[in-house]
Amino acid sequence: MKKFINNPEKVVDEMLEGLLLAHGDQLRSVRSDNRGLVRADAPVQGKVGIATGGGSGHLPLFLGYVGKGMLDGVAVGDIFASPSSRVMLDVTRAINGGKGVLYIYGNYGGDVMNFDAAAELADLEGIRVESVVATDDVASMPKGNESQRRGVAGLFYLYKLAAAKADTGADLDEVKRIAVKANDRVRSMGVALSPCVLPAVGRPTFEIGEDDMEIGMGIHGEPGIHRGKIRTADEVAQTLVQSILEDMPIPAGDQVSVLINGLGATPLEELYIIYRAVHKLLEERGIRIYNRYIGEFATSMEMAGLSVSILHLDDELRELLDAPFETPFRMQE
Repeated sequence: MKKFINNPEKVVDEMLEGLLLAHGDQLRSVRSDNRGLVRADAPVQGKVGIATGGGSGHLPLFLGYVGKGMLDGVAVGDIFASPSSRVMLDVTRAINGGKGVLYIYGNYGGDVMNFDAAAELADLEGIRVESVVATDDVASMPKGNESQRRGVAGLFYLYKLAAAKADTGADLDEVKRIAVKANDRVRSMGVALSPCVLPAVGRPTFEIGEDDMEIGMGIHGEPGIHRGKIRTADEVAQTLVQSILEDMPIPAGDQVSVLINGLGATPLEELYIIYRAVHKLLEERGIRIYNRYIGEFATSMEMAGLSVSILHLDDELRELLDAPFETPFRMQE
């Protein structure tokens, strides 16, 4: 294990301390252990609060999306471990501006259990909470079992669109509707080339051959659907796009947003090579790309690999996608 850390047991605590020192103008902590972070101006009165949470190790997911025009708060867990319901409740209290709170998070057992518990506790305090669970990972379950799929980089679109709707003053039901709609219209598919190393463990999360790749692997190293020899960027893009479009057919002439996500150790040069191929594949099918995001959105420590997410747009989602946002990790004017 070669990492720039001090104590493997304190990686998350020291990361959070550094984050708050660097971005104290945008974020503040609501707990002495810093495991609950909110917008510096939270709560925003008269606006639905939006919270997320999950294990560390995926920056900028989850805590990197707290900021104006985006999320109001996040509950932070240890690396690849769910935060507790008490942390989530503290965040919920801190972001409640009087119109209720929407939870948006990935479909992982510990997160579902703890977010549900936090929602029940919030209800006892008179705070209405609704939840939307992201299920965009095509590889994690076959078609017909979408509700059991994992949430991966497509979470970005749920955050972005729901937050933009909340900023219009919409009520909780409307903000939830947009998040559900976004989840229904986004699909993701990934590929991994190498494992990551958890600091507290000190060894790779899985093993893969030097010249192998795994299609469909999850962001925690969950098994994919095919392992074989590494293929060219064009061939990989073809596999990912074809899988997405078979699962979610998009008519020629319709518009999409494309997100090319690096898993932690894949350089931007390679992500743009993949985007080149994805662009051409969609163009050949008459599918128009309205906008694109290329970079790291949901990582897995130092895992080498990438994912492709495609959001099927309509007029409503396109307008919301254009809304500005600002977080410590990125900005959209």
